Amino acid sequence: MSEKTEETGPQAPRPEFDIKKILTGMKLPAMPDMEAVLTAYKRNIEALTEANRAALEGAQAVARRHMEIMQETMAGLSKTLKELSSTEGSSNRAVRQTELLKKAYETAVANTKELSELIQKSNTEALGKLNQRISEAMSEMKTLLEKRGE
Repeated sequence: MSEKTEETGPQAPRPEFDIKKILTGMKLPAMPDMEAVLTAYKRNIEALTEANRAALEGAQAVARRHMEIMQETMAGLSKTLKELSSTEGSSNRAVRQTELLKKAYETAVANTKELSELIQKSNTEALGKLNQRISEAMSEMKTLLEKRGE
């Protein structure tokens, strides 16, 4: 007959429980080389820092150039208004206005292109740093996995 306890009711006989047998039968993964993991983590942080630095420097360069463009535009506008007020005759004024409008448009297109190229250069530099680190990290992971497989 099985034993009976007040709290749980009838109890079935328990099989023998040996933790050592269970643990020796399990294949636990080998611990990674913590020094290598920490070194890789440090390089990841350094790469992110470098990418952020490159992006920030790029943004600052764009902002500086944008400010220069605005100053040049304001100086040019002032000069243009003076020239237009001194031009005599309505036909001469219309011709001059057309010339100035064309020049202003060409300058705006050139400035927009220049700012776009600055932004693209900054993004390319920052992404290049991240891509390089990702490639290195994949190689490091492969090496760690190969070492564990030995």
